[in-house]
Amino acid sequence: MLGVEAIEILSQEISKSEMDNYISQIKFNEKSSNSQRVVFIAPNELIARFIQTKYSNKLASIYEIHTGLKPQVIITTQKADLNIKLKDVNVKEIKSQSSLLNPSYTFDNFVVGDSNQFAFISSKQVAANPGKAYNPLFIYGPTGLGKTHLLQSIGNECLENGKTVICITSEQFTSDFIRNVENRTMNKFKEKYRNCDVLLIDDVQFFHKSEKTQEEFFHTFNEIHSKNGQIVMTSDKPPKMLKGFEERLKSRFEWGLMADITPPELDTKIRIIKTKCEFDKIELSDDIIEYIASNMGDNIREIESAIININAFANIMRQNITLEFAKNVIKDQIKEKKEAISLENIIQYVSYEMNIKPSDIKSKNRTKNIVEARRICIYLAKTLTPNSMPQLASHFGLKDHSAVSHNIKKINNLIENDSYFKARLEELKNKILSKE
Repeated sequence: MLGVEAIEILSQEISKSEMDNYISQIKFNEKSSNSQRVVFIAPNELIARFIQTKYSNKLASIYEIHTGLKPQVIITTQKADLNIKLKDVNVKEIKSQSSLLNPSYTFDNFVVGDSNQFAFISSKQVAANPGKAYNPLFIYGPTGLGKTHLLQSIGNECLENGKTVICITSEQFTSDFIRNVENRTMNKFKEKYRNCDVLLIDDVQFFHKSEKTQEEFFHTFNEIHSKNGQIVMTSDKPPKMLKGFEERLKSRFEWGLMADITPPELDTKIRIIKTKCEFDKIELSDDIIEYIASNMGDNIREIESAIININAFANIMRQNITLEFAKNVIKDQIKEKKEAISLENIIQYVSYEMNIKPSDIKSKNRTKNIVEARRICIYLAKTLTPNSMPQLASHFGLKDHSAVSHNIKKINNLIENDSYFKARLEELKNKILSKE
């Protein structure tokens, strides 16, 4: 059975995007393959390690089913020395499995905006100077905003520069620890984690579940740090807000640099969607992209899931992707709405989003940004609340209902002539309506 046949069978068991983005990049090396081993060539070491970790067992099973033999599957690069013993291959595989890096996560395809710029720059500097720039680096922020992307980007760059990298979630670290304790192989565990050049821990907040794991991680942290090894952690909260942690461990988290990621601005979300579409070869019109950015909230994973769902439904149903089609596909992913919105809710939220004082909105101040915020509040108040024009005029300190009408007309003109403003306004409206 040739490697091309095995890849063809594998393509039927995995998604099209996995096939296009990863498996299609490897080539069968018939000259170096035999009954004991099957060799595939990848374009670079990152792709080789990723496919070796994720797909080599699947490929080996395919050979076993169709030939009765189960050869060693080796994913390597053209430059690698193929005259290696099978036992050496096994050592390499074990090492690669400790480094669960996805090569698609790079700094080049990370979309930078005001909400994540500091974390991005800090991560780049750590990747360029591991163990020297900021150690540890602690990246925190709500779920789905790109912390894992930055973590993996650091790992991939360090790996390319010849560093030994372990990238793992806190729960995987805990499971590995428990398994080694039960098997009485803690020396093996310590050898693995305390001698790497770069240790990357995702979702460190889940260490609160186990005091013994915290104890082990404390010693692992100290050992790596003392050898100038780099430590990078992600969390949904800053160290001071982590509950169930020993103070000495939280103090270690604050030794280096803390970088937060906040919810992305509308233009950043739009660029993220466009980047995702370009990577997955999905064609969405600007009005669909702006609708998704305005209505799907701030969780980037959920936004990417919506894009994948829209494309999948279109392929299955063999339909063109229109705005109405997209709305129908993701309608269940749009957050539930609040039943009652007050004028103060609107003023508080708009003032927060536009970085001005709530009192300025009701004032006579004619500064451009305050006038814009006031008009947006009036427009949203007319759209989202049952208040009459005279009531709105009274609340916002305007002369009469004609002044309210004038402000609404100004906003409607902007909506008609400025698609970005329209999307930004839609986003504001949906954030006000969405349940907390």
